[in-house]
Amino acid sequence: MVIAAGVGQKPGETRLELLGRNARVFEQVIPAVLEAAPGAVLLIATNPVDVMTQAATRISGLPESRVIGSGTILDTARFRALLGEWLEVSPQSVHAYVLGEHGDSEVLVWSGAEVGGVALEEFARQSGKSLDEEVRRRIDDGVRRAAYRIIEGKGSTYHGIGAGLARLVRAVLTDERSAFTLSTLTPEVEGVREVALSLPRILGASGVLRTLEPQLSPSERQALGHSAQVLKQAAVELGF
Repeated sequence: MVIAAGVGQKPGETRLELLGRNARVFEQVIPAVLEAAPGAVLLIATNPVDVMTQAATRISGLPESRVIGSGTILDTARFRALLGEWLEVSPQSVHAYVLGEHGDSEVLVWSGAEVGGVALEEFARQSGKSLDEEVRRRIDDGVRRAAYRIIEGKGSTYHGIGAGLARLVRAVLTDERSAFTLSTLTPEVEGVREVALSLPRILGASGVLRTLEPQLSPSERQALGHSAQVLKQAAVELGF
């Protein structure tokens, strides 16, 4: 069951600013959904998706594995696309993740990125491409600010998330057991307990089957902890 109920994000509005209004919507919608489909896997699309996933988990009382936020699937796709464009290779050959919040504190994992099974920096060296701070900053900005640019241009980002949700629905319906960067309520992330954010997770017919623990650099680990703290604080302020 895809849950997309809620108010739209306004130009210039952060995802976390949507919290209060959308939480009230969920308190009405989630019980009605479960009355109609008590055995469903809930796929949350409403922004801010991480905190709304945490809210939906608390409101529904379902196991964490059955309440899944679309998380950073779009951010991960954008990261791979921009790396592929710079390196002149298909994004399908790029393996890289964006973790944490689907929003301002998200973490681009450069240290574990690979292209065709070759470490990112080594692939860049072999290709004669620079990955200096300016290139990384430009790609980071392209990933982190993409949603804001799209909203400013046409008012919403429905095409991208629609395609992403369709992909996730297919994975559930076919028990695909593929890895996606999804948001679920997680027992502990970098010292922050009970917080919903994106990590690589295996998705199948019953929901999230397994959460993977990616190898991160010290700075990435610190950034993920910061992202977790931002989201935890927002959930606490909302009462979830």
